[in-house]
Amino acid sequence: MKKMAISCILISILSLSFVFSKDFSSDISLEALWGSRQFVPNGVVGNVPMNSDEHFSVLENGFVINEYAYKTGKKTRTIADFHEVFEHAGITPKRVNSFSFSSDEARLLIATEETSIYRRSKEAYYYIFNLSSQELTALSTAGKQQLATFSPDGNMVAYVFENNIYIKNLLTKQTKQVTKDGEKNKIINGTTDWVYEEEFAITQGFYWSPCGQNIAFFKFDESHVKEFVMLIYGELYPEEYRFKYPKAGEKNAFVSIHVYNLPSQQTLEVDVGENTNQYIPRIKWTQDPKTLAVYRLNRLQNHLEILFADALTGVSHTVYEEKNPYHIHIDDHLTFTGDGKYFFLTSQRDGYNHLYAYNMKGELQQQITHGSWDVMDVVAYDDVTQTIYYLSTEDSPLTRHLYAVHLSGAPKKKLSSKDGDYSPTFSKRAKYYNNRYSNAHTPPVYTVNKSVDGRKLRTIEDNKGLQKNIDALNISDKTFFDITTADGTVLNSWMIKPPHFDASKKYPVLFYVYGGPGVQTVRDRWGGHNYLWFQKLAQLGYIIVSVDNRGTPGRGEAFEKVTYKQLGKYETADQIEAAGIISQLPYVDASRIGVYGWSYGGYMALLCMTFGAEYFKTGIAVAPVTHWRYYDTIYTERFMGLPKDNAEGYESYAPINHVDKLKGRLLIVHGSADDNVHYQNSMDLFYELVNANKDFDMYIYTNKNHSISGGNARLHLFKKMRNYLLENL
Repeated sequence: MKKMAISCILISILSLSFVFSKDFSSDISLEALWGSRQFVPNGVVGNVPMNSDEHFSVLENGFVINEYAYKTGKKTRTIADFHEVFEHAGITPKRVNSFSFSSDEARLLIATEETSIYRRSKEAYYYIFNLSSQELTALSTAGKQQLATFSPDGNMVAYVFENNIYIKNLLTKQTKQVTKDGEKNKIINGTTDWVYEEEFAITQGFYWSPCGQNIAFFKFDESHVKEFVMLIYGELYPEEYRFKYPKAGEKNAFVSIHVYNLPSQQTLEVDVGENTNQYIPRIKWTQDPKTLAVYRLNRLQNHLEILFADALTGVSHTVYEEKNPYHIHIDDHLTFTGDGKYFFLTSQRDGYNHLYAYNMKGELQQQITHGSWDVMDVVAYDDVTQTIYYLSTEDSPLTRHLYAVHLSGAPKKKLSSKDGDYSPTFSKRAKYYNNRYSNAHTPPVYTVNKSVDGRKLRTIEDNKGLQKNIDALNISDKTFFDITTADGTVLNSWMIKPPHFDASKKYPVLFYVYGGPGVQTVRDRWGGHNYLWFQKLAQLGYIIVSVDNRGTPGRGEAFEKVTYKQLGKYETADQIEAAGIISQLPYVDASRIGVYGWSYGGYMALLCMTFGAEYFKTGIAVAPVTHWRYYDTIYTERFMGLPKDNAEGYESYAPINHVDKLKGRLLIVHGSADDNVHYQNSMDLFYELVNANKDFDMYIYTNKNHSISGGNARLHLFKKMRNYLLENL
């Protein structure tokens, strides 16, 4: 790193096309960003497609559910006003957090007073509202419930309460308790444990069969999983909060799959094999109400099987198998066609993530998509036309465009036009879609589009008011460019310069980094409060840079999985080389380069401050991982393997092992109640820094989790980080 190849230094300054003609007088206020939050864009809450395929419903102001026509945008009716509904029932009105319809749209299931458990899990008070009789009924009076879900005929609701599954019959008003062995920190029925929720992104742990005669559900036996303990402060004696958290190399919960038959009131166990040291990341009913699809994944997560299980006997057989030299992504793309003949899914088997179609015997029919790009999400399937709608990086890793392709692989059609980020929600039979579009300089715009050709019918919300307020700010353009490293690797990057940039001056630079699997910081989409925070720093005279290093998604398997079993190695090398290249730009003060990151980005900030001490003079690491042994099994072992098999990989890029390399100023921030990246990470790092006689700064947010949010926490944190940069960079 002492010398850079000339071709690496010349980033083609002309190609950056920086624009510096803006001359506004208004600066960004952190109080406005994180206090009054006046830059939060308007959204569309609810957006539930209706059976007609011509209408969708929206929750407005937390109380009123209105129906609108896709084509005209006109409100066709008010479905329910829960101000009136609750008052009529003699109950103090409660804001509605979410809602769903029964299959015949005769009933509504609403959630109120939702509280978060972990990142995705919530509990709430649920109510059933009969639209015909206008009767409102509490689902249960025993306490808050989880995951309440209508049966296919709409006459029953299944839910989880205190780790057990219950079914309420809405006709008889009777409630049946399906499982009885649920117990905190021991047995979980119908939902998932902490690590499945966090790493497989799943909390729904039960599913009605298409005929409504069976419920398939997960059971987690976590009695042998070690507990993690957090202290919750505020009382004379802090409260201990204990939960099961399997760290890398430790024991996971035993997971089994069961099917409860309503007519017989009997439960059977599905055969998922004798090995309990494995994962069952998904289950899904096929079109056949007697056949349940079960994902079976080995602990190293590089061998996936899809089993078809008989719901009447529990007997299963393998219909799909995939092996990968690295690891296999788990997603929700598996789709069974309505005619019961085929299923399709995505796989990286050719080096990029693409769609593949199989018959129900598991025989490959065709690879549906091809090319040196990735399918990033499957957003809809039209059974009538056999059309798959998906988002991909075909145009660029920076964008997400919407495409439609026939199940056979042809024809394929691009439905989106402007570069940026598309996020559609389709109508019931995919005639229309509501789309959320943004780019780097445009807050979200919500439109209604025709699925046949992507044509915009109308705009629901354009956020022009927010755009006008932003345009009046003293901000610069975010400009995308590429950095080419000495070995020829091209790294996508962006830069924000100070509003009144003067090329004859030298400016300090702050690198914003995440750098870990599954996340790109370099995307052509609205960056929200982070974007405006970076603009604030630019107003204070800093150049902000972000680089997507190797190991990030959207560019194929080779780029993404090069970090396998050696997290931190290539990511850090790329960030350090990028800093070296940026440092040689004529307008950069090479003695004032800093780095800031959160979570995996905090881990990267620590590695940059140690391995890259030659370039990085100031660092801020928020909620950082400091040793992969401290993090959970599913995530860590997916990318690192088991600690016993990869001891060198675990130790080589653990920040706590490299504190002796630190030279610059370092601020470490953590929430004391972080259930994800435990406060232990920072505490042990502090210990090693002190032992190495290294000066550093730290700040702990009492009772705050991984997001460090709520109350004034965000405002306080971002003020602290701003001040730290002003004093040290």
